[in-house]
Amino acid sequence: MLNHELWLEPDGLELFVVSGPHGDEARALLAPGSKLVWEVTADSYFEAMTKYFAYMDWGVWTTDFPEHDKTSYRDRGWDTSQNDE
Repeated sequence: MLNHELWLEPDGLELFVVSGPHGDEARALLAPGSKLVWEVTADSYFEAMTKYFAYMDWGVWTTDFPEHDKTSYRDRGWDTSQNDE
């Protein structure tokens, strides 16, 4: 499982990104004054986006690449130890 963060910039733009090193470059682009407004854990990109869409009340998230998007982060070789207890 990996943590994911939803950031809100002062101008209202949002960034949904993986916590930790995989999201460092994206977070570096955030405007000063951006706020972390929500966090969630997920085992795959598909799970993260499904939870994000539910949180935003945007309906059901779908993908054109289910085989890739449903592959767990661990199976993709990502370090998932940030949430291991």
